[in-house]
Amino acid sequence: MTATVAVPHRRRRPDGVRIALTVFSTLVFVFLFLPIVFVIAHSFTDSNAWLVWDGFSTRWYGRLFDNENLKQVIRNSLKVAFFSTIIATVLGTLAGVALARRPGKWTTPFLVIVFLILVTPEIVDAIGFLIWFVEIGSVFSDGIGPFTGGEVRLWVGQSLFSSAVVTLIVRARLAGFDESLEEAAADLGATPARVFRQITLPLIFPAVLAGALLAFTFSLDNTIIASFVSISGSSTLPVYIFSSVRSVPKPDIGAAATLMFALTIVALALVALVLRRSGESTEQVAATLTGG
Repeated sequence: MTATVAVPHRRRRPDGVRIALTVFSTLVFVFLFLPIVFVIAHSFTDSNAWLVWDGFSTRWYGRLFDNENLKQVIRNSLKVAFFSTIIATVLGTLAGVALARRPGKWTTPFLVIVFLILVTPEIVDAIGFLIWFVEIGSVFSDGIGPFTGGEVRLWVGQSLFSSAVVTLIVRARLAGFDESLEEAAADLGATPARVFRQITLPLIFPAVLAGALLAFTFSLDNTIIASFVSISGSSTLPVYIFSSVRSVPKPDIGAAATLMFALTIVALALVALVLRRSGESTEQVAATLTGG
């Protein structure tokens, strides 16, 4: 009978590089999220000035609904986010399907345009949209045209970046599926529209919904394009907040910002939930959200 010799367990030495990366990552997250914590905390101040803490109070959340101007810009923000999301989702979905299922010589130039949209500074897009809308508006001497209204300008302007994001998400989702199901349906006599409606769309629906929710969140916090192309009566919440902080801001602005932040977090959580329920792992969820 052979005796088993116990091997002494060696205590693992702490990895200095890992500890340094952990500390650095923690500091980065604190640096990024501390201002958000400050905004949320000071939305509960009892002071009449947002930047002054004078005890805990929820009265500014109640007064939020007494401020007609603030309620109007919140309605504008939600309305603009809704319609810009529809535009971005439709265009991005069709573009993503075309890239994944109908590749060709046009694919590379089109992807260059998509990535160019993602990396172009937003201030450049805003100036370009402003010039474009002014030129189009000059064509209609009576002042009645498709882009003379501030809301339509915002729908188009805020859907540009989001449509590129949706395109990459849908393309990444569809590229992981075999085309045999769609080919089999076509062989059985299904029209292209029916194949798309009954096979392709259900396959990419989690990605479409994820892209739509992301587009909604992008539109909610868009400030630069909104400040350039909006006109009187169509201002959104970020533009209103940006204008208000130049003077002494009231805490009801912080309450509105906190509610919009909570809405953004809920939308992002729904994105992750939809993708996880579709059977994707954490790595796949991250890849889909980044278009990888």
